[in-house]
Amino acid sequence: MVALLGANGSGKSTLLRAVAGVLTPDRGRIRFAGADITGWAPHRVARHGLRLVPEGRGLLARMTVWENLLMGQYATAAGTRRDLDAALERFPVLGQRRAQIASTLSGGEQQMLAIARALVARPTLLMLDEPSLGLAPRLVRQIFAVVAELKREGVTIVLVEQNARQALAVADRAYILETGQVVLAGPAAELAAGEAVQRAYLGGGPVPG
Repeated sequence: MVALLGANGSGKSTLLRAVAGVLTPDRGRIRFAGADITGWAPHRVARHGLRLVPEGRGLLARMTVWENLLMGQYATAAGTRRDLDAALERFPVLGQRRAQIASTLSGGEQQMLAIARALVARPTLLMLDEPSLGLAPRLVRQIFAVVAELKREGVTIVLVEQNARQALAVADRAYILETGQVVLAGPAAELAAGEAVQRAYLGGGPVPG
């Protein structure tokens, strides 16, 4: 798991959107698993195994929980009914609300659905953009517990997150961006222990292990 950290406007979400094919970079190349995917359309990127859970979740608001999950597998060769069932097992509340319209879910439930919708297609790379945004502390802990569980299961994750303390606690490696440039990079634990990172992002306190 790699964490991308930085202030608002540093380029974190722009980077994920470019990798996902939502934006086309002005220069440079995007390579993944031996393929140059620069300029690929989003649906082609998704078929190649990359899935973005965007900031704001990007749910199909008028569709049900179950329909959103089905759309996660639409136009891809990956994913089976077993993957759909597994998503509901991972997030039991979604199983209880599978016939409920997505827009009527709570913020935490919507974030769970957004992650579940990405997982049902068995992504090779899962990109999470601000998964804790706007959630109560209890739900933030729950979402990060799921992220840690996915990491243990071997899912490769790129995590963009304003909550630097939580992100560094769960990530293997981290990059810190400023105005589109990488200014610090290294093992997450080392960055968390560094004085500059603590002052700028962690309020000076230690990061929990």
